[in-house]
Amino acid sequence: MLVINVCVGSACHLKGAYKVVDALEKLIDRYRVKEKVVLKGDFCQGFCTEAVSVKIENKVFSVSEENVEKFFNTEILGRLQL
Repeated sequence: MLVINVCVGSACHLKGAYKVVDALEKLIDRYRVKEKVVLKGDFCQGFCTEAVSVKIENKVFSVSEENVEKFFNTEILGRLQL
């Protein structure tokens, strides 16, 4: 099971955390990987300067509404090896 932690703290909230969460939920449904992925909300991960912080396997990524699909394809689908 791949655990994805999306920061929903105040800085990430202002940078569009809920839009990123919504987009990730739609992509998870589209690619039918709901049984392989757990999407969780998290609070400050300490990387508040660029975009919404998303952590997978102790690695933090800066994700925005504009790059969420590329992030999903590379980092999530790539780890699931479909």
